[in-house]
Amino acid sequence: MKLTDREKIFLLNTARETIRMWLSGNGFRHEPDIQPIISIDRPFVLENAGAFVTLKKGGSLRGCIGRFNADYPLYLVVRDISIESAVKDTRFAPVTFNELNDITIEISVLTPLKRIKSIDEFSLGQHGIYMVKNGKSGTFLPNVAIETGWTQDEFLGHCSQDKMGMGWDDWKTSEIYTYETIIFDEKQYGLK
Repeated sequence: MKLTDREKIFLLNTARETIRMWLSGNGFRHEPDIQPIISIDRPFVLENAGAFVTLKKGGSLRGCIGRFNADYPLYLVVRDISIESAVKDTRFAPVTFNELNDITIEISVLTPLKRIKSIDEFSLGQHGIYMVKNGKSGTFLPNVAIETGWTQDEFLGHCSQDKMGMGWDDWKTSEIYTYETIIFDEKQYGLK
């Protein structure tokens, strides 16, 4: 999974412009101009891939929604989940047009999910975790472990309890999948 800097900037600009157009009242999804990207040899943004779009305001989480399994190109996944992160993350009030300039966009592009049989196959800080049990699911991106300083047990326990809505130790009897990410944000490229 390789993304060029040009592709990363394209995805960040796609996310911001999509959110801007949606919040300005146009109510439609931005159609990104992919012509400059097509000139890249084998552009990854045209591949089917999952992603998360994270919105931060003043360094604090303001919205985050993602999609693991995408059956359409990455740049369109980013376009769609950008809107969802801005207005459909139920943990927060919808982002307003007036606060958009105060928001920084971060994108996490995901490798396919890999089911693991043992927690020994999980590497804290390298892998994200996705767990499923009794119709409930929860996930943490790999960088959550780094940002919180949690141990492996805390990472898994919080995912089980806070994200799946189950008991602290329910991860032990859940289906567990890992994935890796390429994470980049607007600050890295001087876009913010």
